[in-house]
Amino acid sequence: MADVGGDTAHGGPDATGAPPAAAPRRAGTPRTVGIVWGLLGLNTLGSAGAETIVVLPRSLIQTVTMGALAAAFALALAVNPRLRIRPSAFVLLLTLLLVPSVISSVGLDAGFGALFRCTRLALFVGTLWLLTRWWDGGLGFVRSHIRMYYAVLGSVAAGLAVSPGTAMPDLYGGRLVGALWPLTPPQIGQYAAVITGLTVLLLLGRHTTGASAAAVIVPALVLLALTHTRTATVGLLAGLALAICSLVLTSAPARRFFAWTVLCAAVAAVWFAPMVQAWFLRGQSRENFSSLTGRAKVWDALLAAPRTTSERLFGTGLGDKSYDGLPIDNSWLAVYHEQGLTGAAIVAALVAVLGGVALLRPPSVPRACAIFLIAYCAISSYTEAGLGDASPYLLHLAVAASLLAAPARAGPAAPAAAPAASRRRVPRWAREGR
Repeated sequence: MADVGGDTAHGGPDATGAPPAAAPRRAGTPRTVGIVWGLLGLNTLGSAGAETIVVLPRSLIQTVTMGALAAAFALALAVNPRLRIRPSAFVLLLTLLLVPSVISSVGLDAGFGALFRCTRLALFVGTLWLLTRWWDGGLGFVRSHIRMYYAVLGSVAAGLAVSPGTAMPDLYGGRLVGALWPLTPPQIGQYAAVITGLTVLLLLGRHTTGASAAAVIVPALVLLALTHTRTATVGLLAGLALAICSLVLTSAPARRFFAWTVLCAAVAAVWFAPMVQAWFLRGQSRENFSSLTGRAKVWDALLAAPRTTSERLFGTGLGDKSYDGLPIDNSWLAVYHEQGLTGAAIVAALVAVLGGVALLRPPSVPRACAIFLIAYCAISSYTEAGLGDASPYLLHLAVAASLLAAPARAGPAAPAAAPAASRRRVPRWAREGR
């Protein structure tokens, strides 16, 4: 993969090529941290999806994903043996989310799987705590995020090249799925949209070259189009619009990009409206489209179901984000169902805190990337589940939290060595007179 953002690493030279004169020198982020991030991403890929070219038993996939999480925690502990962490409201709220998760799961109403998922969430949160040591407002985790999902999309593209029929099955209406690893169209669309938005912002901030950005954006947009994922497309466009607006006043490239985007969108709305409408409908009737592909029926049934006071407050326990065998596909309702009103309040506070901090930060590329990720997750939460459990959405928000963290303070500078006191020369007559 092309090196995205590698030319202006944190603490490197400025635009003129001269190193900052008075900037304190800080130790770089260990490579192990990037490996830990990749393992967290592997854990959140899931084990459900379309049929693959080589049939992979679900037990094997679950062993790999859980092994990745255990390895991530162990490596994070090895690279941070003294348990040095930084204060983080985001990770603190995730830790508090464990409380309703455990309370609702300990009754075993949702089976032993609920306690297993609680353990998984605890390991996930613990790993994030260990990584906060390197959350300094830099773009390091953005680059790791892009590389991680670029590799995932590379496997999707390889599966499409090897077996197009398996990668675009009739079962999913001809939409692109993972043929090497079981990935659903919404997952692929999400990964493609996220790395596209982040790479565009790095390009506008001149943190990467045009060739490197094109190597990421072009294939990602092609895969996004093949998935026909409406949520990811809307999230990408809306998130980029908000992020670029945050840069317009301070960045000339952002102003030019915004102007050209508005112009191209106006032309596309006139000339390509029928094609865009057909792509969004995906061959569905308007009635099916208005009911969000049947999601609304599941939501109505979930809200109408009787609940005890305990279930209202703490939910029914961590599950597979489904109700009566059907996917909930809404983060807020999934959290309400599994972690109750308490969990929903904590998740709402989590998103609100990140959004509030982003608004208070001065305009910059890291702030724009954080705004994009927060906006994308907020929009996707309406038709996708994941904000209440270990998921790619929590990883996106964790990257946003790392971007909004205050730069680590350098240790007190060592006092300059005092020049050796010059030895006073005593006149000879003074020495003899003593």
